[in-house]
Amino acid sequence: MTHKTFWDDPYQTELATQVATVDGERVTLQATIFYAESGGQESDSGSIAGQPVLLAEKQEQDIVYTLAAGHGLQPGDAVTVRIDWPRRYRLMRLHFAAELTLETIYRDFDGVEKIGAHIGEHKARIDFALPQPITPQLAAIATKVQALIDANSAIVSAFADAANERRYWEVPGYCRVPCGGTHLQRTGEVGRIALKRKNVGRGKERVEITLLEDE
Repeated sequence: MTHKTFWDDPYQTELATQVATVDGERVTLQATIFYAESGGQESDSGSIAGQPVLLAEKQEQDIVYTLAAGHGLQPGDAVTVRIDWPRRYRLMRLHFAAELTLETIYRDFDGVEKIGAHIGEHKARIDFALPQPITPQLAAIATKVQALIDANSAIVSAFADAANERRYWEVPGYCRVPCGGTHLQRTGEVGRIALKRKNVGRGKERVEITLLEDE
């Protein structure tokens, strides 16, 4: 099992560890700070032993990394893992902006169902099954989400079930949500956001989230 150091400290950008297994171009590590795509959050970008990671994949409780052919690594080798921190931090901020938007929409619409999500470096989106357009309520939703961000509340991130690697985030007094992503320490780190509605089909609504520094 790969130890997910990115859960211990999602702000860590460099880690000394050892190669656990090698299968051709695919390697696993004893510990890692390099997040693999899950729950809609894209994988980190970075390197292992100075070699770019081409693909990061969850495989049960391991994370498997694909490197270029001829990487030369062997089990037991000491390596340094580095991630692209500006990218990781943007993913964390957009991820949490999307989480707060989702929770706000759940509270404002009875019976709404999330049917998809994606967290990229420059934009996040959440898709809902919703019979009516969300447009009339979108400005009010954005105001509520921004107020939650501006409150600069502490964010707790921990295990609900360590053996099965089930985690959650919590803003005390607001909500607790199952999630295995990388999370901020405080809501205020998100900054200013913008919400935009996109029509993706009958009975489906998409809300796109961007950081206003990109506007």
